[in-house]
Amino acid sequence: MSSGMPPASPSAATSPRGASSPSAASSPFGVHRVLEPAGESLPQAARVLDTRPELWPDEVRIDVETLNLDAASYRQLHDKHSGDGAAIRAEVLDIVATRGKMQNPVTGSGGMLIGTVAEVGPQSDLGLSVGDRVATLVSLSLTPLAITDGLEGWDGLGERVPARGHAILFGRSIAAVLPDDLAPELALMVMDVCGAPALVSRTVRSYAGRAGSEDGAPSVVVLGGAGKSGSLSLAAAADAGATRRVAVVRDDAEAALLEGTGLATHIVVADARHPLALVESLVPVGGPADLTVVCVDVTGAEQPAILATAEGGTVIFFSMATNFAAAALGAEGLAADVTMLVGNGYVPGHAAYALDLLRGNAEVRRLFESRLSSH
Repeated sequence: MSSGMPPASPSAATSPRGASSPSAASSPFGVHRVLEPAGESLPQAARVLDTRPELWPDEVRIDVETLNLDAASYRQLHDKHSGDGAAIRAEVLDIVATRGKMQNPVTGSGGMLIGTVAEVGPQSDLGLSVGDRVATLVSLSLTPLAITDGLEGWDGLGERVPARGHAILFGRSIAAVLPDDLAPELALMVMDVCGAPALVSRTVRSYAGRAGSEDGAPSVVVLGGAGKSGSLSLAAAADAGATRRVAVVRDDAEAALLEGTGLATHIVVADARHPLALVESLVPVGGPADLTVVCVDVTGAEQPAILATAEGGTVIFFSMATNFAAAALGAEGLAADVTMLVGNGYVPGHAAYALDLLRGNAEVRRLFESRLSSH
């Protein structure tokens, strides 16, 4: 474990002024890396993190290869800068340099990364070894991150960001060694949304056999069914036994992506932000479902999702663009008896399950590979 003199910048190579020493006690949740506000704040809620490369005993340092910005964050940056790649790149660099992490100040979200394990603290329990190529399964919004190459290999026009620098994992972080049978970029795309299919599978299985379900099998509506989390959610719903699976997509081009795949039993072109129009579009395909999964990366889908859900059903919000106050107050105002879940990105075994869905479903793999090639 090395040491160094503290610099002024939180994204520089060593400890910022005022930071504690790695010889001091660490927190498995990363509280010791919080610079602002100092005290009890957790890293995700913090304004600034300590990105020094020196490790506390339970930490791991990753040499970064690729960042994967989450869809809601990238869309916000893209819209803000009207698709100007250079401006998007400059803002991402500024966020990381200022905050010591990649956390979009508007959406609050970040993404994840691929890299190689460079150093493992002697008390780390993550099961990683130096040289492992890994994908982090915790958000960049709470991961100490320093970028050293100015993102010179990124044009700003996509969620996948070639990068050089380092990141720190805490004692309670999560990372997965990249599988040998899949391209790293493909595995990253899957792991970026792996919490969605795992929670959908768990929820669908919990509905199986309930009174009111169709033939004892639950029905599912996925808003944003052609996207990464949406297509995997449809695959997971089918795997868990859902017989009616409705994919709601925004246009005919997205509908064409799903046609003939078998992932959805019905495909509906509708704007997920328009509640009455969405409800009308679902009538010919069976109406509201036991489970509605929100995978769109725009705000405004909260009340439409509630109306798309049968009484006593469940809504899972996976989009980081969700306004949760609008969801809660909307359900109250609609007198809707629905359970609303926040897709928090973690379910035990979620990465392995998502990768197995990709391996076992040729259509899912084709969708992901086509998205990868288009980037």
